Amino acid sequence: MKYQQATDFEKQLIKLYYCQGIGLQGCWKIIWHWLETKEMRCSLEEIIAIGVLPQHRAVFRRSWEQLTEEHITQKMGEQNYLTFFSAEYPMLLRQIADPPLMLFYEGNLQLLQTTMIGFVGARTASRYARKVCEKLIPPLVTENYTIVSGLANGVDSFAHESAIRNRGKTIAVIASGLDHCYPSSAFPLFQQIRQEHLVLSEYSHDTKPQRHHFPLRNRIIAGISKGICVIEAKERSGSLITAQLAMENGREVFAVPGEMISDQSKGCHHLIQDGAKCTISVSDILQELAFF
Repeated sequence: MKYQQATDFEKQLIKLYYCQGIGLQGCWKIIWHWLETKEMRCSLEEIIAIGVLPQHRAVFRRSWEQLTEEHITQKMGEQNYLTFFSAEYPMLLRQIADPPLMLFYEGNLQLLQTTMIGFVGARTASRYARKVCEKLIPPLVTENYTIVSGLANGVDSFAHESAIRNRGKTIAVIASGLDHCYPSSAFPLFQQIRQEHLVLSEYSHDTKPQRHHFPLRNRIIAGISKGICVIEAKERSGSLITAQLAMENGREVFAVPGEMISDQSKGCHHLIQDGAKCTISVSDILQELAFF
């Protein structure tokens, strides 16, 4: 979608997205007000009263007044994007508690209409994790699953690479604008995915990765996927956040067991104890997803 083709409603949504002094929940309060009342001609003060916290109102007011349509048109003309209300926005992602207002992308947007499964795990993954990816992903590719992950070192990269090597499709969800690649060592993989597959983010250009972006990124991986497979995760890791988000949103969670004495697998073992599917073969995944 190009900004010039956006509806008036979407243009207001995009302006909200770029405003400082308001978070995602505040934006949604304003948007639901517009939808429920079918009235977008609220005054600036009404908008502020609906969705902006008192301590941030001066910042929001100044930002709203400075964001001209010309300024936003220039920003949006440099990027491919969807809003929550675009036809191509993934249906499963619409169903989570806090869906992104916007998604920025490079690559094959049609992959968002395929059946997706997420793979996450340790950044300092072992050879065992790579072997597990090579065991599980090729048959999933054969069954036309698109492999989703977060472009990080370790399991994420193993999953993307295995999908590509086996002539499948993959989606990388990143925690920055699409003009940044993190980690920098993943740049060749990043380039290949955005040229031949799909890179996705809720962050616009010029947004550098921040620590708090990664849990938010994880909810998108969980949100667009029918299931999440965790391979090697410590007791405290982003992978467990993704698995928890998947469970909260009714997705299937698969955990691959490892060595009993390995700290690297304690997170997976706890997931299994909490009800995740103990996964030792691809049939464990396919049987569960068949009933999703």
